Amino acid sequence: MSDSEQAIENGLAAGLIKGEDQKIRCFWPGALPDYLHYHDHEWGHPVVSDQRLFEKICLEGFQSGLSWLTILRKRENFRAAFDGFDFHKVALYGEDDVARLLGDAGIVRHQGKIRSTINNAKRAIELVAEKGSLAAYFWSFEPDEKDRPQIVDYPTLIANPTSATSTKISKDLKKRGWSFVGPTTVYAFMQAMGLINDHIEGCHCRDKIDAMRAAFKRPVA
Repeated sequence: MSDSEQAIENGLAAGLIKGEDQKIRCFWPGALPDYLHYHDHEWGHPVVSDQRLFEKICLEGFQSGLSWLTILRKRENFRAAFDGFDFHKVALYGEDDVARLLGDAGIVRHQGKIRSTINNAKRAIELVAEKGSLAAYFWSFEPDEKDRPQIVDYPTLIANPTSATSTKISKDLKKRGWSFVGPTTVYAFMQAMGLINDHIEGCHCRDKIDAMRAAFKRPVA
């Protein structure tokens, strides 16, 4: 019997919901179609694209103090405003671009976060020059299974918005001059980009993500 079938038979565990399609999922997307799609088709999928990794770490920074749903619904606007998060282009932004972005109602108009994205683009170029790719850098921090919770359930997730690994990455990025990359931001990044699988036990996506991670070829420097 699968985890999802057991959840149905035994009653849903904390942190799980059953959708109209009868699938068992993590609680956080609720019944919102765009959030459900993100949960089912993006969150936790291993990512190797430097551009997508840069986009996500920046958008997690923009999310600080807001909900991810707010950022998700503005994501296409962010992509248009920041040249698809091509960090080679963003690194060249000047004051005219800062003014343009501050006038863009389609994104979060926070001057500190906008300037942080430009700064981080410059730091990303430096990191790629050193490590070969952002993917090689971030995946080098992938935690060992022995350092992960034995069971990923709702109480564990709520009690642990950061981890030893996210704190380590945060400190290293800050040493390299990155900003808006605190341990909580980095942990959310790790969850979304597949460095860990934080789909709750019983979620129909959990086994799929485990299989994707098992087949994923880790980038190396």
